[in-house]
Amino acid sequence: MRTIALMNQKGGVGKTTTTVNLGAALARAGRRVCMIDLDPQSHLTINLGIEPDDGAVGTYDLLVENRGFLEAVHHVGDNLAIVPGSIDLASADARLVDVIARETLLRRRLAAADHDFEFILLDCPPSLGVLTLNALAAAGEVLIPMQAHFLALQGVAKLLQTVLLVRDHLNPSLIVEGLVLTMFDSQTRLSAEVVANLADHLAEARGKNLPWSDARIHRARIRRNIKLAESPGFGRTIFDYDPTSNGAADYAALAEELLNPAAPDGRALEDSGEPRGEPRGEPRSDPHGILRGEPGSDPHGMLHGEPRGEPAGKSVGGASGKPSGEIAP
Repeated sequence: MRTIALMNQKGGVGKTTTTVNLGAALARAGRRVCMIDLDPQSHLTINLGIEPDDGAVGTYDLLVENRGFLEAVHHVGDNLAIVPGSIDLASADARLVDVIARETLLRRRLAAADHDFEFILLDCPPSLGVLTLNALAAAGEVLIPMQAHFLALQGVAKLLQTVLLVRDHLNPSLIVEGLVLTMFDSQTRLSAEVVANLADHLAEARGKNLPWSDARIHRARIRRNIKLAESPGFGRTIFDYDPTSNGAADYAALAEELLNPAAPDGRALEDSGEPRGEPRGEPRSDPHGILRGEPGSDPHGMLHGEPRGEPAGKSVGGASGKPSGEIAP
């Protein structure tokens, strides 16, 4: 079984779109897939035509109410299932503040379940709270959807630092599987420059003891496509809404790469046939030195007993201090 957390601390990068359509593509390829919606906005749930507040057992019940994983699974198609999200997830930080090892609740629920899923995809909220930490503690791999612009590179640097901290403190087997470029326009010089910077930094990490030392930039680029934007409004994946669209073709190609991975040697840009281009000036691509293998400390206190609350509208921040109780696994 492969458990993949789709994560980006920046919102609006196509993370949920990638989760739902990658999951659908893997299911169409004959793999048994379950997606878990960890975002209080519940866009993954809505994208599959499920009302997030209809009382169905979901992720909140799994983490807070001691419900079993299989109780929360809802089948939505051939080989495809979801654990739905709800607005109740916004209170997860507060509800779990006194729970010992609250960051590993999801991992324990999955380990206790007798299921036959081959892929579990975790749709993370765009923030660093207990929900994201549960995803990273449960996952074996991280897939990072991102747009090709320089500010996104700074976000990736911070994200990689978080993955490193989780690997060192909670999940020693966690790796970054790769990065997938969303809303991609291959005709712009900026896109080529950003991808070239990413490829160079990943190449520098080869052979180092870093979670992203074998990460790759996926050759499948998710192009801007109006059909991808329309399909959630109909509660359908892109394959149900318009299987002939560019969006369907791109996510099918991404699924094929996950199922039949090429050697992650940093050559994705050259293999794509896109021009590299020479960066103009010195781009601010790695301000923290994270991609060069120089991680800093834990700026948010996430893994040292000082959890940072979710942003307003997303989740209620938990209090600091030593936990005193536990929800039974």
